[in-house]
Amino acid sequence: MIKFGGGLITNKSKMCTPDLGIIDQLVGVVVKCLDSGMKVIVVHGAGSFGHLRSKHWRLQEGLIEDIEITPQDDCKSQKMAVSIVRNEMLTLNSIIVEAFSKQGVSSITLPPHKWAKNTGSNFHGEILETFTTDKDVAITFGDVVDCDEGEFGILSGDDLVVRICQDVPNVSRLVFAIKGVDGILRRPPELATSSDLIENWSPSVEFKGVHNKEIDVTGGIGLKAHRGAEVAALGIQVLIVNGEYPDRIYRACTGLPTRGTQIFSE
Repeated sequence: MIKFGGGLITNKSKMCTPDLGIIDQLVGVVVKCLDSGMKVIVVHGAGSFGHLRSKHWRLQEGLIEDIEITPQDDCKSQKMAVSIVRNEMLTLNSIIVEAFSKQGVSSITLPPHKWAKNTGSNFHGEILETFTTDKDVAITFGDVVDCDEGEFGILSGDDLVVRICQDVPNVSRLVFAIKGVDGILRRPPELATSSDLIENWSPSVEFKGVHNKEIDVTGGIGLKAHRGAEVAALGIQVLIVNGEYPDRIYRACTGLPTRGTQIFSE
């Protein structure tokens, strides 16, 4: 399983701006994995296709009665924002699907708002049935889903990967492809040197990750680390690598040594 980070595949500071070059590179890695005989599931983040509008409308908090938020030109309420963000995610997904199609790879899109309910890694949804497909690649993504409390909420791609790894048989590796850093660092990226990479991480190891709360409505690298530890507890190899280096992703997927962080449960 490969998680395309939202910040990697989009310009996270500009509304709905994909990085087409990076997307093509990532698809190329998946093609190499398929050619090597692997089966691949892709989960992708939202980046500027979800986080900016979701942050503006506080969608991660659910429905807020009598909310006072400055309307946007194309959006006047939280409920409108839910619909728009879902459509924006489908737009981003269609760009990824098209990139696969251009390289001759068939795929199926599985939007969580159509099959999942509630948030967190224990959300409700029939994973095995949903992800059983004869297509080359199954693709899903972080999404706004219906919830028992608060009407709606944001189901992070980092939560999705945990349940998929739990419920889909024979997952051997989970690779998080992120932007701008080589893995989990001991210090914030702007202060870190190459020696600050934590090559082996477990929840007892402290680090100074950066979570941009002005943009991100999920949990940043901290959530990836802790969800990765949940997956590692299943006996699945989990790595975080710099997604701007396609060869690192491929090596991680095939179990070859590469620069990055391997996550352990403890």
